Amino acid sequence: MKKNTPEEPKKKTLYTLKITAEQMQQLKEYLDYHLWEYYEVEHAVFGFKGDKVNVVGYKSGKLVVQGKKTEDFVINILEPEITKEPLLGYDEVYNPEWFELHAGLDESGKGDFFGPVTVATVIADGDMVRSWMDQGIRDSKSVTSDKAVFALEKIIKNTKGVVIETAFANMVKYNELYVKFGSNLNKLLGWLHARALEAALDKREVPWGMLDQFSKQPITQGFIKKYKNFDLKMQTKAEADPVVAAASIVARATYVRQLQKLEEISGIEIPKGAGHQAEAAAQKIANKFGRNRMNEFVKTHFKTLQKIN
Repeated sequence: MKKNTPEEPKKKTLYTLKITAEQMQQLKEYLDYHLWEYYEVEHAVFGFKGDKVNVVGYKSGKLVVQGKKTEDFVINILEPEITKEPLLGYDEVYNPEWFELHAGLDESGKGDFFGPVTVATVIADGDMVRSWMDQGIRDSKSVTSDKAVFALEKIIKNTKGVVIETAFANMVKYNELYVKFGSNLNKLLGWLHARALEAALDKREVPWGMLDQFSKQPITQGFIKKYKNFDLKMQTKAEADPVVAAASIVARATYVRQLQKLEEISGIEIPKGAGHQAEAAAQKIANKFGRNRMNEFVKTHFKTLQKIN
């Protein structure tokens, strides 16, 4: 009779790591010296192609390793030659809290002229986190296309047992709420986060959650009317937590859908951000619908609105 053998863990095909500028230069020199194929990547210090693995070092300090031989590269080159620290496979040793049952909270659209701020709460446990890390779930700010954001969101939503809640207001209501909260975006964000968080906790109560520190005061905690024993933790770079990263993906996908709806209504292509392209699009909308209807499309507290005739 054939014995059942344990299934081998699936190898990582994507690995990201923050490294120093010195380490980035060392890696570039190492790969160049060993005749890896160089290729151009936008916003990157370098991009190299090897045997079934690509390595890209970004100006932000983020290193992305991708391909079938990702683990081989990390174990045999990156860790012994560059970082001098074994990290791959030790996430549960260095960050055990990531694998506890908890909530992750994040938002999107805060710095964009068009569209509302959208927030998301995701509740997950260790098995979900391990699966997401293997499938490349990461902070939405490191995902370069809407298509990729939607693909990652689908993975999250299809995860058995996950709890997902979002909160946002249409543009007219968003602008009204901004004034209602004393023209304080952090207070509005706190209120929105509390709505999504409470809705998620109604489905599965957990002891704690993590939110990126966007304010010196734990204002979201003050808005939570139920679940007073819930511990809301706040820290900078919270998106390193895979559950917070999942919330960032869901929040971003939700925001992009709201932009798409505004494009359908206006018949005008709407860019993200608050730069010259956003200003030009806003002027087209003002010309088409009248400046008095801009509150249906943009955040009226942005100074960009003052440039629109």
